[in-house]
Amino acid sequence: MTSLVPASFAAALQAAREAAGAQHYPEGALYVVATPIGNLADITLRALHVLQIVDAVACEDTRHTQSLLRAYGIERPAGQLLALHQHNEAEAAQGVVARLAAGERIAYVSDAGTPGVSDPGARLAAAVRDAGLRVLPLPGASSVTTLIAAAGLVASGEAESAFVFAGFLPAKAGERDTAVQALATEPRSVLLLEAPHRIEALARALAALGERRVTVGRELTKQFEEIATMAAEALPAWLAASRDRTRGEFALVLHPLLAAPDDSAEGERVLRLLLAELPLKSAVRLAAEISGAPRNALYELALRLREEPSD
Repeated sequence: MTSLVPASFAAALQAAREAAGAQHYPEGALYVVATPIGNLADITLRALHVLQIVDAVACEDTRHTQSLLRAYGIERPAGQLLALHQHNEAEAAQGVVARLAAGERIAYVSDAGTPGVSDPGARLAAAVRDAGLRVLPLPGASSVTTLIAAAGLVASGEAESAFVFAGFLPAKAGERDTAVQALATEPRSVLLLEAPHRIEALARALAALGERRVTVGRELTKQFEEIATMAAEALPAWLAASRDRTRGEFALVLHPLLAAPDDSAEGERVLRLLLAELPLKSAVRLAAEISGAPRNALYELALRLREEPSD
């Protein structure tokens, strides 16, 4: 194996053995392994170790996973790579369960990122648990957390950690527009994923959200990574500004809805200033126009302020 290890990852494999080799890896368990979303260096030492010691690797695409393993210097016979993707997951999961029940260790990887997050893996994990067997997750790269970390999501002056993961919206235009309308009133941040051939259609749909801010991440962690924040209505023009911007995989996050301004507090501030210079009715009328606060409420407030003793 040493002769097959690229120089750039030889030290990583050695570090993986030293850092993770002494840990316990039970037999008859499924290891759900997160893999990089673009940059090969974004692999954990524990993931490298597990991918070497398991009896087989179930994967979304056997050819893709074979290339990934070889990039790290890990060679596996084709017979140790098990195809398990969205079209055969329920059936293939039973084969994995049978092998786990016989005491094998099996890893599962999707093409990129964390399995089960808009990728196959959830049905497999459910089948393994239903069989009374263990599912051991190995955390790692995810486009969801990668984009959120860079987006600077802020609501009402505070960092906003709550978010909704919506994933891929419907492909059909009418259903997609309906989904976007529902998101318009969602106060929390919303994380979306999209493929390059549908990103322009999604951008047009999101433009209906007007000034609500959106951060778009393209080719995250790769050489031509691009992250930009803008009003949702500006997203179609941003994509159209460069042919390259419709290439690659996309993650987008709608920023949380900003709290509506407190018209009553602003109205009182403005009213107090105007009352010092203008008659009551004029002050109320102008305060309502400036602040947007209800005129009747400002009039009642003005009467109370007039009765307050002066300093």
